[in-house]
Amino acid sequence: MTTVWVLGDQLTRRGPVSRALDGDADRVLMVESRAFAARHPYHGQKLALVFSAMRHFRDRLREDGVTVRYERADTFREGLDAFFDDHPEESLVAMRPAGGGADALRDLVQDAGGRVEFVANESFLCSPAAFREWDDGGQSHEDFYRWMRRRTGYLMDDGDPLGGEWNYDEQNRETPPDDYEFPDPARFPPDDTTERVLDEVRAEYDAWGAVEVFGWPVTRDDALDALDDFCEHRLADFGTYQDAVVAGEWALNHSLLSPALNLGLLHPAEVIERAIDEYDARADVPLHSLEGFVRQILGWREFMRQVYLREDGLADANQLDHSRDLPDFYWTGDTDMACLRESIAHVREHGYAHHIERLMLQSNFALTFGVDPAELTSWFHAAYVDAYHWVTTPNVVGMGVYGTDAFTTKPYAASANYINRMSDHCAGCPYDPDATTGEDACPFNALYWDFLAEHEDRLRHNYRMAGLYHHVDTKRGDELDAIRERADDVRALADAGDL
Repeated sequence: MTTVWVLGDQLTRRGPVSRALDGDADRVLMVESRAFAARHPYHGQKLALVFSAMRHFRDRLREDGVTVRYERADTFREGLDAFFDDHPEESLVAMRPAGGGADALRDLVQDAGGRVEFVANESFLCSPAAFREWDDGGQSHEDFYRWMRRRTGYLMDDGDPLGGEWNYDEQNRETPPDDYEFPDPARFPPDDTTERVLDEVRAEYDAWGAVEVFGWPVTRDDALDALDDFCEHRLADFGTYQDAVVAGEWALNHSLLSPALNLGLLHPAEVIERAIDEYDARADVPLHSLEGFVRQILGWREFMRQVYLREDGLADANQLDHSRDLPDFYWTGDTDMACLRESIAHVREHGYAHHIERLMLQSNFALTFGVDPAELTSWFHAAYVDAYHWVTTPNVVGMGVYGTDAFTTKPYAASANYINRMSDHCAGCPYDPDATTGEDACPFNALYWDFLAEHEDRLRHNYRMAGLYHHVDTKRGDELDAIRERADDVRALADAGDL
């Protein structure tokens, strides 16, 4: 007798669930753990998204004639105990967790008196075994992306990259004109199941952020509609403005598909192929938009998972020895810095902000401020609806705050000059992006130069950073002393809640 165990981020009909649908397994087991959901002050929309998607998946399987045992328990262990009390001879089969951890789950099952077999996770395009065979430890994301392009055939033309180039990122950094109107993304109003979940989240959890504007897809049908909506209305301009930061816009032309992908409601292959079909069918979808979108899914998403599985101790990595607390305004949004105030408002309101807001605003500030990487990682994990350890940890620790150089070659630190170029926030901010010292100077400027000075021994001889230290050299003496004093003042203001 076999039961398929479906974890909360494995809501796919591929893999072991197909056995239940074909009648080759007796039932499906799902466990909704209250203790797991209470580990962090999760965004209310993240909890609602996971629980509602799990319950909709359960209901759809039941409609298809599958017996589903759905346990709402205080802990995974209690849920497993209840199941094995009723089915002591059952064996479980499950897909391997996306971020590892199969041994811990096996121990839980064994402690409950059961057995479990883990099989390949079919929600990704690259298996850990294939990655290990390819990886020599020194290859980059770009190397991986090109390997995956060749391996899958996506955007290839007789062995060469479509259009003659592997990467069109240089065309994906434009600023939209003032009269450009971003299309509203698809929104999926809560049905009765989701409304019940939202009520439970409000009543049972110390959740963070807004829940009343919930509109994420929680079923496969809704996720497919969201994919269609992106391809039809936002893919064409996605690439051109993908790095822009625009006041009053939280979604721009981004796909907003990562929550559905990371839950298993969509498979990366069908997402990529749907975008390619749109490109093939329309003359107004430029290759740089399609390639930029494919690179995010085929390249970066898959690479982050493999790096997470490969690198031991990534969650605790802290090569710069940063130890400062995360400022409270990451939770409250209470800061006069326009760019951070709005990007954090996006997270509070939607559980989401796009990749440049994550990397060059939220992470950049934490990096130059000196925040402990683990603190920032915990915030991202709790705050974002698409956050899971396998994707959040490498992105934050490696890319965001340079806690490891296992796969990144430089810290992504930037001053207000970058932010002013890529966003329109500076025009409406009380801080001056052109000033480095003084009470009205943008905090990013002093923090940036202070960061370079503080870590000169490590970074000066980095081939990607060496040129910056010519500018540090020109500031030595009274100017650099004043800059570093301003950086100390910025940290004190942030700690006091007055920045």
